[in-house]
Amino acid sequence: MESAIRTPDTSSVIVGVDGSAQARDAALWAAGEAVRRSRPLHIVHGADTDGRALYLSAETIERVRAAGRELLDDTAKAVAAEYPGLNVTTEFSRADAVTSLHRSGGLHGTVVVGNRGLGGFNSLMLGSVGLDTAATARTPVIVVRGIEGAEERGTVLVAVRDEHDLMCARYAAREAELRKASLRLLHVWTMLQSMGTVVPMLDGVDEIAGRHEETLLAITDTIRDEFPDLTIETDAEKSVSVAGVLVEASRHADLLVMGGRRAPTPLGLRPSLGWATHSLLHHAHCPVLLIPRLGSDSGSTS
Repeated sequence: MESAIRTPDTSSVIVGVDGSAQARDAALWAAGEAVRRSRPLHIVHGADTDGRALYLSAETIERVRAAGRELLDDTAKAVAAEYPGLNVTTEFSRADAVTSLHRSGGLHGTVVVGNRGLGGFNSLMLGSVGLDTAATARTPVIVVRGIEGAEERGTVLVAVRDEHDLMCARYAAREAELRKASLRLLHVWTMLQSMGTVVPMLDGVDEIAGRHEETLLAITDTIRDEFPDLTIETDAEKSVSVAGVLVEASRHADLLVMGGRRAPTPLGLRPSLGWATHSLLHHAHCPVLLIPRLGSDSGSTS
């Protein structure tokens, strides 16, 4: 398997807004991230007027456009009030939100979304934007959650599944540097994951545990060499629930970084996230940065 991203690129930050309180919070969080990276912030509203043009009147479409532009202006003003020196641009897109965000993200941008959309019936559609954006992304995506009333913990957490997560660890190390925080590498494994379908004899458990620790230590050694000034902690845990351990660990982190693996899907259907990734996006206690992982293991359920 080869990662879709070869180097940690902390480039422009793109955030999607839809009028919800969560999207506004995500925009302000994204602004802070842009400041940390010394990069501009690009605020996008995907109104999907092109997709609805056949059944909406011209007057309705014009009202949607006016409301979208007003939303962008209001969000930009709120960002400017918090971060007066930040370079902020806005974009009203006639395409749907997911297409608009990926297009704005281009090849290197980091896309930021809130974890929920507007309330009522619309939340069924807009709440899926974050999941669809993450599932179809070829650039990093951050789903902002767990920030209300949260104090800085001074730790960036990275989930390490196997040797292919070195790039995730590099991204996490870079984020820890930007935050002047420590880095925690956490590897969670299950016996079923290690053996496929059969639980091994007890005398083989230590050997399996050793192999998992070796994978984690190999990545840790590389990160220590590349980021010598970073404080690094490593942990390997065996559990029946990978997602459960990561959710609990996220209570003590400012950011969780992990590979955005995709579940297998029938030909022609949109990609979806693996169950563990999906669980983290719904239950993590801090923002989640997903690094796309494409290739031979993209069908992993983790």
